[in-house]
Amino acid sequence: MARIIILGGTGYAGGHLAAEAARRGHEVLAVSRTAAGKPVDGVEYRQGDVREEDFLASILEGADVVVSALSPRGDMADKEVFRGVQSSLARLAAEKGVRLGVIGGAGSLLVAEGGPKLVDTPEFPAEFAEEPRVLDAVLQDLRESDEGVEWFFLSPAGGFGSFAPGEAKGAYRVGGDVLLTDEDGESFISGADLALALVDEIEEPAHQRTRFTVAY
Repeated sequence: MARIIILGGTGYAGGHLAAEAARRGHEVLAVSRTAAGKPVDGVEYRQGDVREEDFLASILEGADVVVSALSPRGDMADKEVFRGVQSSLARLAAEKGVRLGVIGGAGSLLVAEGGPKLVDTPEFPAEFAEEPRVLDAVLQDLRESDEGVEWFFLSPAGGFGSFAPGEAKGAYRVGGDVLLTDEDGESFISGADLALALVDEIEEPAHQRTRFTVAY
């Protein structure tokens, strides 16, 4: 059993992860700015501001893994503020011997070997482009981080989110930096199966200091 801290643990991705980790017997702390609307049995909840380093350090005490399911929105929409939080998290995790996972977006994935990135294609909606670019900057920061930072970065499929929740299939495919699509050219993963992949990675680490993606 691992002690897993989830930042943004009441959001779409974080909430699914909290539920799956608790179901599999892990000790789960879900951290968020606001109270959980629908608390999950077996999950501990704590409210706080992760921009405050003392708070961030306190919740990492005794943890085995911390997963950031944060998004650069609202009061963390500023690129440098968000990168600063993630940088502090990486440094504190390394200091405390905690493995770090980051849930990023699909926008930074390549559409084919050699590029371009999905966010840079003409079809990608311009009004949604900033968020994946911020998360991509976080990925680059992690790639350039000290070797003492033990991290993984998971980019979901293109069709991932509360707008298209889907159903749990109990299976997924794993890729690297290139967007995974099915025989119809679609890229999709449900919240439940993204959480399945995340807890599988936590229980049996297969990606050390690298990014991977999952889709059907």
